Amino acid sequence: MASISAEKSSAIQDIFSRKKAVIGVIHCDAFPGSPKYRGKSVSDIIDRALRDADNYLSGGVHGLIVENHGDIPFAKPEDIGPETAAFMAVITEKIRQRFGAPLGINVLANAAIPAIATALAGGADFVRVNQWANAYIANEGFIEGAAAKALRYRNQLRADHIRVFADSHVKHGSHAIVADRSIQELTRDVDFFEADAVIATGQRTGDSATLSEIDEIRAATELPLLVGSGVTPANVCQILGRTQGVIVASTMKVDGVWWNDVELARVKHFMSVAQAALEEA
Repeated sequence: MASISAEKSSAIQDIFSRKKAVIGVIHCDAFPGSPKYRGKSVSDIIDRALRDADNYLSGGVHGLIVENHGDIPFAKPEDIGPETAAFMAVITEKIRQRFGAPLGINVLANAAIPAIATALAGGADFVRVNQWANAYIANEGFIEGAAAKALRYRNQLRADHIRVFADSHVKHGSHAIVADRSIQELTRDVDFFEADAVIATGQRTGDSATLSEIDEIRAATELPLLVGSGVTPANVCQILGRTQGVIVASTMKVDGVWWNDVELARVKHFMSVAQAALEEA
């Protein structure tokens, strides 16, 4: 495979000290200012995030992503207030202090600059950015790639140690605007714009990328590849056989529903099933 960008060390190995990783997602409750916020105290929001982090890590996952998933419907990056990054930075720092696990940040929707600020303030290791290159029509409307502005901002903060995990052909939207470019070309664009890892997704939260799409993305880049939705005990070994990691949430929640609490027994079961594929690495 011809090189697309300068050779990098593996972000998975550097951050998680292993070849393959399972990453749990902290779906934070709605923050003050968002439509679903109903007056819950900030301390209670933090406590729930800490409980979920404890169950994930006690069950054996290797790291976490902190995400403002309670803020549905998500705003475009330019409409997200500074309070979101402030709340997320506090939560991230408290998780880091208590558990010391590798951490990532995803500020929805596609708010790469707030995510980098949050990661630096909270001591996180990476950010997830859903649309890094090109553009698509998301639930929020027209979303442009964030790479150019985000990397300049990261450099201004002297925060180059914060890695970027970027989606290819991201869920929750239409890619008709780039329909003349194959998934492989879209993946190469993400690589060319200096992402550190690539994420494959299905059509929506809880929906897995197909094995054929995973293989198509894998063929396009040498960057670490993860699957970022729809991973379950039934498919995790197949997926980890093709990738360097999985990002999980719904399957580890009570009743398998993303807005419920993380259930320790479900985490342990998932990790016991995944162990064989992890050990092969």
